Formats: sequence, structure tokens, C-alpha cells
Amino acid sequence: MNFEKITVCLDMHGCPNKCKHCWVGITPNGRLSIDDLKFVAKNFRPFTHDLEVTDRYREEDYPDNYKELWEITSALSDNKTPHFENISYWRAVRDSAYIPWLYSLGVRAAQLTIFGDEETTDYFVGRKDAFNEILQTIEILLANKIAPRIQVFIYKNNILQLPYILQLVEFLDLENKCAGFDKEFSFFLHQGSCSGENEQFYDDWITEEDIEKIPPKLRDFTIKHFNVQNIVDVLGETEQSLYARLIHNSSHMDSIITDNPVFFIDKNFNVYPNYETPSPMWCLGNLKTEGAEKALNAYVNNSSVAQLTMATTPINEMVKKHGNPDSLRLFGEWDYKNHLLLKHLRTK
Repeated sequence: MNFEKITVCLDMHGCPNKCKHCWVGITPNGRLSIDDLKFVAKNFRPFTHDLEVTDRYREEDYPDNYKELWEITSALSDNKTPHFENISYWRAVRDSAYIPWLYSLGVRAAQLTIFGDEETTDYFVGRKDAFNEILQTIEILLANKIAPRIQVFIYKNNILQLPYILQLVEFLDLENKCAGFDKEFSFFLHQGSCSGENEQFYDDWITEEDIEKIPPKLRDFTIKHFNVQNIVDVLGETEQSLYARLIHNSSHMDSIITDNPVFFIDKNFNVYPNYETPSPMWCLGNLKTEGAEKALNAYVNNSSVAQLTMATTPINEMVKKHGNPDSLRLFGEWDYKNHLLLKHLRTK
């Protein structure tokens, strides 16, 4: 068994936040060692000629030895992906060397997520002072010629804060400040997937009438970011419409198997495909007790409960059992299918 490329992500230190929108879920933080990281790499090494290793699948650069971990994961990898544009604002306000280090790695844009004003953002992040730390990080990024990119998750319970967010963007003069070092400011909004922690907001999911509450400039930013024609292309269609179409679809969900898989490995060394929230339903095995080969065999043979369900349960069966034909909530089709899959898995 040999893959074109394998990426393994070990959750070595977890995350300082408890974000209520997080699709990977909130789980206790661990404290794994560099030897653990090397153990993971060694176990997956025989199954590909192109192995990529990273020390996290939650918060970037959370541990104090983040620079050392970058060097070690680079050495363990055949081809190291450039540093992601997701960064740690927790780290940025506590470590003056962090943002210049990111710049030295070639980072020229960095994504930050807000939900509204200070109270709203702190609530969604699950940590006091998160909003103020984000504002501080924006100033640090600009001082180091890295363009902030703002992401906003929208629900019925925060959509009326979008005018405030627009005023904040304009007050901070982000377009002009980014243009001052030849970068373009970027902004986008969306609902995210209805999975992980974000599933708790199903009742607050936006509907068609909420689209008119989005300030035109924020709509234009979002359309440009996603390179689509209309904001509806981002926010999706009603559950009612999806239900009416998918109730006649007797095919199965698409396979997640690829020759370039990405795997999440939690602090207990359980292995999951990078597709949905890591949970027992997606578990492929335990690296410590069963080894990488068993996990990879489970992956390619659809052996996890979730993969087996995707391969054997018709889409219209899940729609009939778990869909809401009267719901006007907006979903993309891919997200909606996964939402139904999650509900169906719970019945198993």
C-alpha cells in the first residue's frame, strides 16, 4: 500500500480558545513531545515517498517552541507546505518575535476571525479579551507589512452586528493601509459548516431574508474573495429546496478516499481522516496500539462507521429521516449532506 502523498497532523498542544464555531470540536489540550512527533512520522513513512508532517490541526504556533517545531516538522517532511495564513493572535500579542518570524517565512497575509463587537467576539471565541487581542494583532501585522484578512461567521444572533464590523474595517482604514505596502485587504463572511461546535447554531442559521441585512460593501468583499457572481453562491440555498431535490437522489455520498490523504492524530494517538469533526464515528484506529498500516487499511476500505455509512446509505434515505422539508435555512449542498450524515450517524 503506497500513497502519492500523506499529510499527518498531530495535535501536540491543542488550542487556547474554545471557539463555538470550531468544526474540529473542542477537546482537552494535550502536551506531546518531539519524540511523539517523530514516532508519528516514522510510522507513516513506509507508505509514501512524499510525507508531510505538522504538529497541529488546531491552533497554529501555540507552544512556546513553535520555531523549533517548524524546523523539526520541515526536516521530517519531504515537501513542507509554506506556513498557513491562519495564525495565532494569542501568540502574536505575547511574543514580539512571532509576526516578524512569520514574515521571514514568506507570510504576507494572515486570517483573523471576528463575530461582531468585543462582547460578541469574546463570547464566540470562549475567552475574555480575544477581541482586543485581535485588534492588537491587526496593528502588529500592518506594522510588519502583512495584510490582515478578516473572516466573519454569520448567524441570526449576530448578523445585525455586520454594520459595526464594516465601521470597524473603515475606522482601521484597512484597505488603504494594506495598499500602502502593495497588498490588498480581503474580507469574507459565511456560515461555516453545520458540524463540530458550529452545529449548535442550527436554530440560528441564516435564512433568505437575512441576506438583505448584509451591508453591500461586505457582500462585495465576500463575492470577490470567493470569486463568485452572487452572494447566494456563497451562502447556498434553502434546506427546503435541497430537501426537494435530494429526496429523489438514491446515490451514495462521494468517497473521501484519495491518493493524497490528510490525517488528524489526537493527543491519544487516534487517527481520523481530515474530512469532518474527529470523533469515534470517523476513527480509523490507534497509532500506538494498532499502527499506521491498520489505520490506512481502514481508510481505503471504508471501515470507519462514518465512511461505511457514506458508502452504503442512499442520500435520499438520510434526507427522508433527518431533513426538514419546511426549513428555510441556507446551506451549500456539500455542507447539507454532511449535516444529514452527522445526524444519521447518531442513530447508529
